[in-house]
Amino acid sequence: MAWVLLVVAGLLEVGWSIGMKYSEGFTRPLPSVLTGAGIVASMLLLSCAARSLPIGTAYGVWVGIGAAGAAVLGMVVLGEPATAARIFFVCLLLVAVVGLKVTSGH
Repeated sequence: MAWVLLVVAGLLEVGWSIGMKYSEGFTRPLPSVLTGAGIVASMLLLSCAARSLPIGTAYGVWVGIGAAGAAVLGMVVLGEPATAARIFFVCLLLVAVVGLKVTSGH
């Protein structure tokens, strides 16, 4: 169950990181409120997952999911450059996340 919470927390991190872009520096009320709610929910789920997972693993997976997801959505939704190098490094992030999961012992 901790892994499910952690993945959901990571997906929420993707949502709030993209939400920051749409909140325009927290000047737009609805995107700002949704972004804030995503931050709180993501942190709560991360802390719940960290009760039974090693914190280094939990935090690393959470950040990795968030970073990779934000980079992919940035390219797909926000029109950021989708160069071969960027895609390669996003793939490395995903390999690191899987590696942390496989070597966590949980």
